[in-house]
Amino acid sequence: MGGVPKKHHTSSKVGRRRSHLALKKQAVVPCSECKRPRLPHRACAHCGFYKGKKVIEVK
Repeated sequence: MGGVPKKHHTSSKVGRRRSHLALKKQAVVPCSECKRPRLPHRACAHCGFYKGKKVIEVK
């Protein structure tokens, strides 16, 4: 069995701990071929290009 906390954690202490849990805004960059927005370090879902090369076939 685990231990039991001896003291109550204040709301400020809890808030400081939770300050890193917020969602970060996702970065979006334009595709070099079709100029549509895409996530960095991923192939474009619209044209299939990554770093100037066709890497996936898109329907």
